[in-house]
Amino acid sequence: MERFCQGDAPAFDGLFQRYARPIQGYLARLTGSPSAAEDLAQLTFLSLVRARGRYQPGARVRPWLYAIATNAARDHARRHRRPEDLTPEGELPLTAVADTPEPRDAGLERTVHRALEQLPEGQRLPILMHRFEGMGFAEIAEVLGLTESAVKVRAHRGYARLRELLAPLHQETAE
Repeated sequence: MERFCQGDAPAFDGLFQRYARPIQGYLARLTGSPSAAEDLAQLTFLSLVRARGRYQPGARVRPWLYAIATNAARDHARRHRRPEDLTPEGELPLTAVADTPEPRDAGLERTVHRALEQLPEGQRLPILMHRFEGMGFAEIAEVLGLTESAVKVRAHRGYARLRELLAPLHQETAE
């Protein structure tokens, strides 16, 4: 990032190659729309180019980039709730970019997605970043502009609420 800020244009290609796929996967999980995620990922990197003058040398790139992506998704949610992003049943699609395709249980994914949607954003974002993006709590704190303790509390409360919301599913599979 520092090379890119100093005018080394090919350094951007390295940043894009390293972060584009994880950012797009994160945005797909966050928005529930692969097409919106693709657009938002492009917007995220466009914002990175435009904001490169504000990058602090020595700062970690990943949290900064995820903060840009999260803000882009928030703006999208406020402005662009489009009906064409919904399935014929009127639900958000569950597909997301995955590093390795695995057989999936669509019903389980739909149930987990619905449970995640019921969480307040303050609990949902730390869970998505921690569980699906593999980020540590310190890194999530950087992204969200919170203390690490606050992120841990929000994640703990979110995981507890998810357990409550998914308890019927757990009881169903135990029987």
